[in-house]
Amino acid sequence: MFKVLVSDPISDLGIQQLMDASDVTVDKKTGLSEDELIAIIGEYDGLLVRSQTTVTEKIIAAGTKLKVIGRAGVGVDNIKLEAATQHGVVVINAPDGNTITTCEHAFAMMMALARHIPQAYAKTISGVWDRKTFLGVELRGKTLGVLGMGRIGSEVAKRAKAFGMNILAYDPFLTADRAEKLEVKLASVDDIVRGADFITVHTPLTPETRHMISRPQFEVMKKGMRIVNCARGGVIDEMALVEAIDSGIVAGAAFDVFEKEPPQADHPFLSHPKIIVTPHLGASTVEAQENVAIDVSEQVLHILRNEPFINAVNIPPVAPSVMNKLQPYFTLGEKLGSFASQLTGGAIREIHVEYAGDLSDVDTQPLTRYIVKGVFTRHFGGDVNIVNSMHLAKTRDVNVVVTKASKTKGFTNLITVTLKAEPDEERLVAGTLLQGYGERIVQVNKFPVDIAPEGHQIVISHNDKPGIIGLVGTLLGQNDVNIASMQVGRKIVGGAAIMLLTVDKAVPQQVLVKLAGLPEINTAEEIVLL
Repeated sequence: MFKVLVSDPISDLGIQQLMDASDVTVDKKTGLSEDELIAIIGEYDGLLVRSQTTVTEKIIAAGTKLKVIGRAGVGVDNIKLEAATQHGVVVINAPDGNTITTCEHAFAMMMALARHIPQAYAKTISGVWDRKTFLGVELRGKTLGVLGMGRIGSEVAKRAKAFGMNILAYDPFLTADRAEKLEVKLASVDDIVRGADFITVHTPLTPETRHMISRPQFEVMKKGMRIVNCARGGVIDEMALVEAIDSGIVAGAAFDVFEKEPPQADHPFLSHPKIIVTPHLGASTVEAQENVAIDVSEQVLHILRNEPFINAVNIPPVAPSVMNKLQPYFTLGEKLGSFASQLTGGAIREIHVEYAGDLSDVDTQPLTRYIVKGVFTRHFGGDVNIVNSMHLAKTRDVNVVVTKASKTKGFTNLITVTLKAEPDEERLVAGTLLQGYGERIVQVNKFPVDIAPEGHQIVISHNDKPGIIGLVGTLLGQNDVNIASMQVGRKIVGGAAIMLLTVDKAVPQQVLVKLAGLPEINTAEEIVLL
């Protein structure tokens, strides 16, 4: 008989299947302190929480029988994942349970924004009958820009089409085929910024998406456009948005999220007459709360019964013999994926991984997950891990192909990652572990190289002509960028070549632009592998 502890308020309907299971006993004990949880957790095989309980390392260590911790929701910030992994405890969440709820809230915010509903309501109940001030706009015929076409963004697009809107969609992994299936027009961020009447944001917050809409974007927007953010605070520059509204560029905004939550009492959003705000209610419906609990309860049962399960957010079980052979390659694989992704500009449609040498004889699925995680981390940050990376690829229609070969072109083992992107872009990065030297990148596209995958690097595509290295070194020196190492790869004298520079710090964008403008240089890109 398994025992499951529910330590946060969760409806009986959400955990009904656990309570009905003949081989499970469920105890509901909420509001416990850390010490109280530590005192009793040793009795339980499973722990089910929402956001109130913080599952600390001490609690996990005391849970000597724990097999699974279930989070009835998406975020797992209140669970120490590393400690759970170290103790062999699977942590699962419910990433799909709030999709419709968040989508509907975003759409409700957009409609409220179009028709000034909160402002009109407030004025009416104050005793003022004012029909002239709140002249709205129709959604029909307007262009909606959707930034992020994951589960939620795709559902918003479906509803917008039902309202007769034209959809411009951006996602770093949205291909032309998938856009056609969703009946949306594939667009760039710039296309959306310049052409949309409404913009709705559905991206995670990463270094690349932070303030992806800020002053430069507001300056080129249609006058009178409207913007909605029910995704993550920080994707839109809040202060720049206020300036854009006050200057007449943006007609209004609706936000469910803030860069800092809760916001300060003097935050301009809270008093601005053209901004609608709600306190992070995207997932706050009865149905969503029940759905996430139902989803997690089902997976908890599977784990307790040693059945196949989904939605794990930490390392899945791997046979010790396989782990011992693969583990030295995990970091290298992730860096190869990240390197290739940063070289790629178009929407990725295929990740091709080839294992050669001794790696061809073992089950490399765990290593492939690290490589795919590296590819997606550029765009999804901490929202992607080694368990959900393959699921993320599937939901983005990114095909993951793995091949194996016994020959390695002179290396004991070789991992080659090739990304195929639209329209006809292909980027290749290969790496290995060299005895005494550690991780090495040994090929970039068609060029042989030998460089450690670490730190800040500049990849320069150029024509093999005398004097180019001097030009590059001089320009970087003038801009206080110190070169730690340099590698040049070429196939033939005087032909196409590649230069890889390891530098001591981040390279300003304007310096990359200057590099690309030097004679005989085609492109200059920064790769960050931290």
